[in-house]
Amino acid sequence: MTIKANMTIDKEFKIGNIDERIYGSFIEHLGRAVYGGIYEPDHPEADEQGFRKDVLELVKELKVPLVRYPGGNFVSGYNWEDGVGPVEDRPRRLDLAWRTTETNEIGTNEFMDWAKKVNAEVNMAVNLGTRGIDAARNLVEYCNHTSGSYWSDLRIKHGYKEPHKIKTWCLGNEMDGPWQIGHRTADEYGRIAVETAKAMKWVDPSIELVACGSSNRHMPTFAEWEAKVLEHTYDHVEFISLHTYYGNRDEDLANYLAQSMDMDQFIYSVISIADYIKAKKRSKKTINLSFDEWNVWFHSNDADKKIEPWSIAPPQLEDIYTFEDALLVGSMLISLLRRADRVKIACLAQLVNVIAPIMTENGGGAWKQSIFYPYMHTSVFGRGVALNAIVNSPKYDSKDFTDVPYLDTVTVMNEEEDTVTIFAVNRHQTDTLELEVDTRSFEGYKVVEHIVLENDDVKATNQHNHSNVVPHNNGDAKVDSGRLAANLPKLSWNVIRLGK
Repeated sequence: MTIKANMTIDKEFKIGNIDERIYGSFIEHLGRAVYGGIYEPDHPEADEQGFRKDVLELVKELKVPLVRYPGGNFVSGYNWEDGVGPVEDRPRRLDLAWRTTETNEIGTNEFMDWAKKVNAEVNMAVNLGTRGIDAARNLVEYCNHTSGSYWSDLRIKHGYKEPHKIKTWCLGNEMDGPWQIGHRTADEYGRIAVETAKAMKWVDPSIELVACGSSNRHMPTFAEWEAKVLEHTYDHVEFISLHTYYGNRDEDLANYLAQSMDMDQFIYSVISIADYIKAKKRSKKTINLSFDEWNVWFHSNDADKKIEPWSIAPPQLEDIYTFEDALLVGSMLISLLRRADRVKIACLAQLVNVIAPIMTENGGGAWKQSIFYPYMHTSVFGRGVALNAIVNSPKYDSKDFTDVPYLDTVTVMNEEEDTVTIFAVNRHQTDTLELEVDTRSFEGYKVVEHIVLENDDVKATNQHNHSNVVPHNNGDAKVDSGRLAANLPKLSWNVIRLGK
């Protein structure tokens, strides 16, 4: 059976320019993200610094522009000085956030080297849990100051003559959460954040700063937290952060695939709060959003309860993603792009092994999880300007959501390359969606490719050397007389690329 939807796209219906940092990711000192993930010196694929070349290639395939580091909950107990200088002199520390032992073999300089190998910038987080102004300003000086001061000269002594020039910095992590080391109230956090921000920018006025927003929309302090934090920090930061994770614990697929609507409401709410503070302060400055943790996370919850405390790089948060997870991740990417005017940074959490699109075996192979594909497609083909398409789609109601459109979509125009890309999810569990698009604004454009990710088994997963969830480019989209017609299979992720 088929259902029908239609939409109109026009080059003048612009949402905003897409900041490439919206396709960022995240590496935390957690589980096997670093040790056994990006770094495994005894691996056959290790390079001269111990970084896995197979992982490097997969990350480069994703075109990740920005990687948040080193946490996450980890950063709230992290002494950055432990991770610089001769490796043999670095201490082992108990990581209270994840109850493991941190060896500090990899630290700031090594991670900067890795980021350069994958052509990514680093979004550096500072510890506002157990530490504060002094450690943060010293880290900025170590990383960004040219020379002639204690910390910049120490970096040079450590073998890095040129400064790292890190542009984007996070003022702590999830400080609203009682689970966070050094948890603070909104006023307590706002005060330390603003004073830290001032000191960091006195060291390097060119940096951009992200203040901690709520850990998720359902925190009891949500909204009030954002408002109080921004009252303190508004004049000294550029971004407020958002975090969210979803899971299909109830095995309710219709409701699960609608959860990106919760993400939509989270984004709209934080924009409203930020603009309220803008109005209250009579400010001309606009605070943008950094959605610097987002993903599906629930598969590994039971396994993580069995981890031996204080072990080194145990398998933690190693969700094995299904086809249905890839559909939701696709919709979450669509949600971010539909507010590209205000969401300027986003970080899929995380990148390797830990709730990640890339998985590895210690000593073995690396492979792409199901969620790798929508992330890759949007990162590669979703650069340019987000367009506000006029969409008419049939809808459904689920347990937690009403008026859920079966067609979830966003369109991106790249004027430099003369391309238009439609990203679309068909949420219907049994019916093909017959889509018609008015493309008359893009005269002379033809279908270059129609990529489809589909699978009859919503629980299908990928493993090393055994990939069940992979896209094909056999979609049937075509343009005739300014009208695009395409059949979107039931439960599918679609990428329709147009060009001249």
